[in-house]
Amino acid sequence: MWPRLRPCSHGRHRDHQGGRRLLALSAARSAPVMSFSVSQHGDVAIIDVEGQLVVSNRQELKQRVLDEVDKGTTKVLVDFAHAGYIDSSGLGVLVSLAKRIRETGGDLRLANLNEDLQTLFELTKLDTLFQISETRDGALASF
Repeated sequence: MWPRLRPCSHGRHRDHQGGRRLLALSAARSAPVMSFSVSQHGDVAIIDVEGQLVVSNRQELKQRVLDEVDKGTTKVLVDFAHAGYIDSSGLGVLVSLAKRIRETGGDLRLANLNEDLQTLFELTKLDTLFQISETRDGALASF
């Protein structure tokens, strides 16, 4: 467990023993882990997401997808079979990517949302923006 930290005047924090610690130390230890893998299925780029899509890693996903778009890919499937959580910044990146891909005449589709993620997309009405399939095969067949 981390000691409680109190702010000090020069941007550092003091713990209860009087020692100094940088705030970034505790933030670095709690950063969520996410990994991506990219594969091709015909003319569809498949991005497999594992972990949590949050503010600290959303740019990595965005760059991976944009790299595929820059190569000429117009069909992108993001598979969330191994993802557990998406925060508002992660949702924002997905919306931004969908817009960008549609501007090139393509489409971004989603697959394998768990029950919590499906509910999130329904509550935010993003299920009307994205075509969401229960399975990867279903999503691939829908292109």
